[in-house]
Amino acid sequence: MPEQFSYLTELEESGSGVRSSSDEVRNLGSDGTPLLARYDLDTVRSAVTPAIIAERKPTLWRYHELLPVRDPAFIRGFGEGMTPLVELPRLGASLGVPRLKVKDESALPTGSFKARGAAVGVARAAELGITRLAMPTNGNAGAAWAAYCAQYGIEATVIMPVDAPAITRSECVMAGARVALIDGLISDAGRVVGELTRSGDIFDASTLKEPYRVEGKKTMGLELIEQLGWKVPDVIVYPTGGGVGLIGIYKAILELQKLGWIGAKLPRLVSVQAAGCDPIVQAFTSGASDVTPQTDTRTVAFGINVPKPLGGRAVLEAVRATEGTAIAVSDSDILNFIEKCASSEGMMFCPEGAATLVAVAELRGSDWIDAQDEVVVLNTGAGNKYPEAVAVDLPTVARDAGTDEVLAAFQ
Repeated sequence: MPEQFSYLTELEESGSGVRSSSDEVRNLGSDGTPLLARYDLDTVRSAVTPAIIAERKPTLWRYHELLPVRDPAFIRGFGEGMTPLVELPRLGASLGVPRLKVKDESALPTGSFKARGAAVGVARAAELGITRLAMPTNGNAGAAWAAYCAQYGIEATVIMPVDAPAITRSECVMAGARVALIDGLISDAGRVVGELTRSGDIFDASTLKEPYRVEGKKTMGLELIEQLGWKVPDVIVYPTGGGVGLIGIYKAILELQKLGWIGAKLPRLVSVQAAGCDPIVQAFTSGASDVTPQTDTRTVAFGINVPKPLGGRAVLEAVRATEGTAIAVSDSDILNFIEKCASSEGMMFCPEGAATLVAVAELRGSDWIDAQDEVVVLNTGAGNKYPEAVAVDLPTVARDAGTDEVLAAFQ
């Protein structure tokens, strides 16, 4: 009998807990909340062990028993996964957090962590027979989904704010997606996608409006814990827009606990937002159970400019259940830490990733983070995809300049 590839059993409404079939094309649950994939973890426990996983190829599909694609014939991709976990000793020392590490997602296909959600989400869409989909994006998600849709011959329609990074527009177009810009925010793009998909001819692949993107993002948590020897760190700091990554990491931790692969300890999860767009932080601070949508939001960390996160309630639950926190940081500090990390560690974080470093500095300053804590931040993309954020002015010297002229230019 062939090895079972996935132990997916059903989908669960995150609000009501009602379960239903995972073999049908689905968006939200009947209660309007996101659907979460559930697995037969008891059987997984008897079918696979961490030692078996360690022998597999270093891609996110090494965890295929805990992913939703049933038929391995639908797995294509680019070898995505197992991004490096890198120590940041100089920066950590300067912040008083000597055990600071980064899970660096910049090496993934299309240059961001969005490749994880696309790899799993598009593969499952193809397996379910979806041939056309649409999504709103701040840039990187659209680029990733367009690339993976190209592999499967799925027609992708991408709606993005006119202020989205130019490179991501080009990535979408080059991958064959239909792209339109909207003079507004991602929430406005989401409204347009809702209109496009209302008839049912095009599948709505918006954040958390389909169940499987979060399963791809979950692999960040699985990898991180495996890289730490199947132990959790004290703190995980995550830049939060739609919140899928943080929700996925929390889901991974709970599943690993049920499998018995890790202990009872939970890492404290930190949701980091920009001061110019912080609905989750506002809800956390006020004690609310869900977010209040914001308007006219702005931040240099464009990927986390999400004024109406559908997953806000789930993010708040994850942060509170782990005794974590939510914190907003300024754009000026984000830009400062992009430069600070690059000059001290040689790594150029994307603005969203740099926001986590600002949060670490502030939380260490308030003693919320202890000097002995093992702290992992997520750099969710490549800094060089944001040329506007890292633009610099450089001196120019004459073609025939001598040593004195060159040295003077550096003054």
